[in-house]
Amino acid sequence: MARQPQDLLHLLTRAERLTARRIQSVLDAFGCSVDAWRVLDLLSGDEGRNMTSLAEDAALPAPTLTKIVDQLVDQNLVFRRVDPADRRRVLAQLTPRGLRRRRELARAVRAEWGPSIPGLTEDEEDQLLPLLGRLSGALADGSDREGTTTTPAGNPVGRAR
Repeated sequence: MARQPQDLLHLLTRAERLTARRIQSVLDAFGCSVDAWRVLDLLSGDEGRNMTSLAEDAALPAPTLTKIVDQLVDQNLVFRRVDPADRRRVLAQLTPRGLRRRRELARAVRAEWGPSIPGLTEDEEDQLLPLLGRLSGALADGSDREGTTTTPAGNPVGRAR
């Protein structure tokens, strides 16, 4: 049976929407959207991220990201500062309160989600994550030269076979 691009698109879209719905049910208790959660997560552990790379990694249009960051700034979860390396750029960074909120949200999502991806064995999960990372990388830049990839936050996910 020939594989069609629309089959892949359908399966990925369905998985993303069901995942987002499940996570949103947890985030609702905190008054947080999935997109805001992604932004908080992408900002964790960094010295700040510029808005362009943050929009790309969060898969959000720049105006949408700006609106989300504005809301996070209003909630004292994020602050903006000028990039010392390039004064034309603005960096977004978590406040101490934002760091605490991000950890709190991560714990709540993990408690709902469990230790692994629902419905998959550990071996299947170990295969799926690198494959999805490779697919994302290949679609983003047109190739997977190295055989490895990273998550949007820049964390390595390993080699897919």
